[in-house]
Amino acid sequence: MLKLLLAGLGVRGRHWAQVILQEPRCQLAAIVDPDPAALNRAKADFEDRRAFPAVTDALRALDDIDALVLANPPTGRDAIVQAAAARGLPMLIEKPLALSLSEALRLVQIAEAGGVALMVGLNFRYLPVTMAIKKLLADRTVGDAEFARFTYERWRDGQRPDLNKYPLRMDQPMLWEQSIHHFDLMRHVYEREPLHVMCQTWNPGWSMYADDSNVSALFEFAGGLRVNYQGAWQGNWAAPGFEWRTDCSLGIITQREQFGALSYARRDDSALTPVPLPPHERWISETRALLSAFVDHVQDAEPLECSGRDHLFSLAMLAACIKSSQTGVAVAISDMLPAD
Repeated sequence: MLKLLLAGLGVRGRHWAQVILQEPRCQLAAIVDPDPAALNRAKADFEDRRAFPAVTDALRALDDIDALVLANPPTGRDAIVQAAAARGLPMLIEKPLALSLSEALRLVQIAEAGGVALMVGLNFRYLPVTMAIKKLLADRTVGDAEFARFTYERWRDGQRPDLNKYPLRMDQPMLWEQSIHHFDLMRHVYEREPLHVMCQTWNPGWSMYADDSNVSALFEFAGGLRVNYQGAWQGNWAAPGFEWRTDCSLGIITQREQFGALSYARRDDSALTPVPLPPHERWISETRALLSAFVDHVQDAEPLECSGRDHLFSLAMLAACIKSSQTGVAVAISDMLPAD
């Protein structure tokens, strides 16, 4: 069994603990969190695992850890990644890898220099609806994608007890915490790289966030594909709104809920054709699939998915959005990639 060290026991970390305990090829060997209360709750909930306030403490005390799952906030990860790489531990790290491209590149370089895998926790790639969209496009059910509209709108109450609080103080929290998923999905599903973006970000008057919580962007991808994106963490209605519609040469594909409601139609169809999807336990099923892909790589040498190196290209989309909003001009995505 793969003995895992889980660091970070917030909302997302507790999802990870549940999934690790359900994976027959893994063992939750130890847990880490700097908050004593979080550690005590986790020890009680997860059968009194060995607990530590820091990853470096755990690695000094334990000599039988096989891999690290890092679910802490995306800051100050250098020492953790260095310690894990020095021990030869493959890492699965929650997105975003860092809050700047230069820092993310540094973490990727540390892992690569140590010869260890660094996988980023982009769980939305493993949603059944995402995989179904990819199949529709691969099968050319409605032809080739030419343009799309991606809309994600919600009133995200950052004070809710079940949500992490650090986004309230972040720069560009919508982009770094939410849009990174959406940008990665675009690259993953369309299998094309973005070329340019024109973007504006802003914060509405009622926002509880310290920095811009809403985003509007127009991306151009290789081959002429255009994606019109609107993301809002501070829409002013509690009911969430989601639609990802892709217009293709023979019709459309549309996803009308974040985790499902997938349909397609050919140009002259009088109604949408629903696409059946398997049962899905929100936040758990796709995380289970993500962990399975990580274990497949570590134990069976399957290709590494969601690599840190690949993640840099999605982060470059984010950085280009910020620069475009600041300057008022279109930005080339490639210009944002730091020199390696």
